[in-house]
Amino acid sequence: MPAFWLLKSEPDVFSYADLVRAGREPWNGVRNYQARNFLRQMEKGDLCLFYHSSAGPPGLAGAAQVVRAAYPDDLQFDPASEYYDPRSSPENPRWSMVDVAPVLALPRLLPLDELRELPEWHDSPLTRKGARLSVFPVTPEQWRAALRAVGVALPPEQLIAPA
Repeated sequence: MPAFWLLKSEPDVFSYADLVRAGREPWNGVRNYQARNFLRQMEKGDLCLFYHSSAGPPGLAGAAQVVRAAYPDDLQFDPASEYYDPRSSPENPRWSMVDVAPVLALPRLLPLDELRELPEWHDSPLTRKGARLSVFPVTPEQWRAALRAVGVALPPEQLIAPA
């Protein structure tokens, strides 16, 4: 059984539709140590809920799958990148990324307000005040409840990213 995660992105920076167009994308630029550690725990085949943050309204837009486990984030070595880290080196990288691919666009956006009403999401970092992590684990129950709320009844095993 795969692990389950939530990935947050501002849709005007990178949306679920952008992921669909790209087909596969590195999840890079994460510069929070706890979120980085979660990225390092991700394995190929894990499933992710794709969340649009700082949107009107914020909410879940789709599902993705990890298609490449954690490896060094290349942006940390690029002096032209806003994510450049001069204290990082190829021999001792500080930051990691994974590659993800889209597997399911939700039939509708599941707004944060609706997620807060789902009992399975009451203890989630997403629904707690002050939570700012862009990557964190979700439970299988949270995964199923979110998909059920938008009318999707597929078991996780049926969600497979393109090769």
